[in-house]
Amino acid sequence: MCGIVAYIGKREAYPILVKGLHRLEYRGYDSAGVAMISDKLNVYKCKGKVADLEKFSESKDRKGSIGIGHTRWATHGEPNDVNAHPHYSGSKKIVLIHNGIIENYAPLKEELKKRGHKFESDTDTEVLVHLIEDIQQRENVSLDEAVRIALNNVVGAYAIVILSEENPDMLIAAKKSSPMVIGVGQEEFFIASDATPIVEYTKNVVYLDDEEIAIVNRKGELQIKTIRNENIDPYIQELQLQLEAIEKGGYDHFMLKEIFEQPRSIKDSMRGRVNAQQGVISVGGIRDYLQKFTNAKRIIIIGCGTSWHAGLVGEYLFEELARIPVEVEYASEFRYRNPVIGEDDVVIAISQSGETADTLAAIELAKSKGATIFGVCNVVGSTIPRTTHAGSYTHAGPEIGVASTKAFTAQVTVLTLMALLLGHRKGTISESHYRELLSELEAVPSKIEKILKLNDQIKYLASIFADARNFLYLGRSYTFPVALEGALKLKEISYIHAEGYPAAEMKHGPIALIDEEMPVVVIATKGASYEKVISNIQEVKARKGKVIAVVTEGDDAAKGMADYVIEVPETDEKLAPLISVVPLQLLAYHIAVLRGCNVDQPRNLAKSVTVE
Repeated sequence: MCGIVAYIGKREAYPILVKGLHRLEYRGYDSAGVAMISDKLNVYKCKGKVADLEKFSESKDRKGSIGIGHTRWATHGEPNDVNAHPHYSGSKKIVLIHNGIIENYAPLKEELKKRGHKFESDTDTEVLVHLIEDIQQRENVSLDEAVRIALNNVVGAYAIVILSEENPDMLIAAKKSSPMVIGVGQEEFFIASDATPIVEYTKNVVYLDDEEIAIVNRKGELQIKTIRNENIDPYIQELQLQLEAIEKGGYDHFMLKEIFEQPRSIKDSMRGRVNAQQGVISVGGIRDYLQKFTNAKRIIIIGCGTSWHAGLVGEYLFEELARIPVEVEYASEFRYRNPVIGEDDVVIAISQSGETADTLAAIELAKSKGATIFGVCNVVGSTIPRTTHAGSYTHAGPEIGVASTKAFTAQVTVLTLMALLLGHRKGTISESHYRELLSELEAVPSKIEKILKLNDQIKYLASIFADARNFLYLGRSYTFPVALEGALKLKEISYIHAEGYPAAEMKHGPIALIDEEMPVVVIATKGASYEKVISNIQEVKARKGKVIAVVTEGDDAAKGMADYVIEVPETDEKLAPLISVVPLQLLAYHIAVLRGCNVDQPRNLAKSVTVE
């Protein structure tokens, strides 16, 4: 949520800022703004989209080779022009952009009011920039020192960039619990919430760690220090992101592109890790902690949203294949219920962005109890991989659409590899079944390619149900988490109320909702629970519900009962989530498009939730 971009160098800043803000739109926002210094400090901001900001500022002075830009997702104060970033200090000579929440802003604000400060907005951010200027003036220190002192007095999360009219050759950035990356060019610097605004200009980046402050200037100098005033040597890394990966590539929406990228993203998540012919799995991050996993008293999987659903699939996989007890927890609840955690526990933290605030907080709690923490993330250099003891990247590539698609299947792929590796090492799975599953897993990308050819059929199906007001999704065993994920996708992007349930639980309440107006999506692929699911379809039909069934190719029995059928290639039921989720993603996408919804940037949602 929220997006930061900043530039200092020899180029015109405004085009870089605006292009960067467009690249950050996927994070979710409700207002946008920029600030540049030409002859003076100019700030332009407004409620709405980046395009509204461009229109608002087109007749104004947008010159200058230093500037900052921001997209805001409202936390403190409603979305409006005044609350949009950047925010001025009291003298209007300093401006600041901020991602995160300053939790103790209220007492700070009251103290500053007593000193004569007047505030224009309802935001915690304006309090921070006033505090910085207050410290600079009262203690007669440099701006960067005032920033350092101020950050020692705030509680909460922040990623900030500061621009000063009196220091037109310098930018100051800092972060805690909110991502920030610095692109290093030839006597120029780019600062952003993630690498998407930077990749076009440089491959050299520095990822700031928590409680670090970066000072960059026009001479090409980069200084990093902590808020405790300790100097840090910058560690410059090569950015792996490719520019074409963050473009639509001819697709109408990023979400559709990312759905169609899943054969490749699953292959990439397996590349170098699986050799079915030799019966070998090599997951690098787990190697040094293999004994911890095999001797684990239990595995605790934590995540939010789609990552939590992937964790539920992981629960089935680890318990069946490796015979290790598993608990799957919402990261947002985990830290608040005083969980029992021991040194014999392994915690797997799943996050697409690697920056999810609730997951990071849960990690810190589990680490404090002595547990081993293993991360499953997609974004290289993000906070979670740098916080955990070990981990594995999913290699899904950039996911721009807010509604996660390829990240889910990549996460499930990595969890499947881990469960297979542990089961094989522990001897809890036979050699023949192990090799069979490896071969099946390698075949998944080609099977998904076959499903993607059903796009037009699913689009037609979407046209029938685009005006529905409610949906029910049912699955059993490995496909129960898929029902949850299918329902989440639909409600996220189409704003249709949808719920996922274990199919057998339908009789314990939801069956009361079923009538001729209720579409019911049933994942009825072949597996141990198949006959039970068929029985559930009959129960829905008996109450005149409209059944959309995802079935295994050639299944005439289910086809004869359901109103509409989507056939998917046969696979082992342990891998069914990878296959059966794809048509549900397409169904949600096409329904949302037909309803005129903003598929890539659904209302009120942010791609990466970096505040609790």
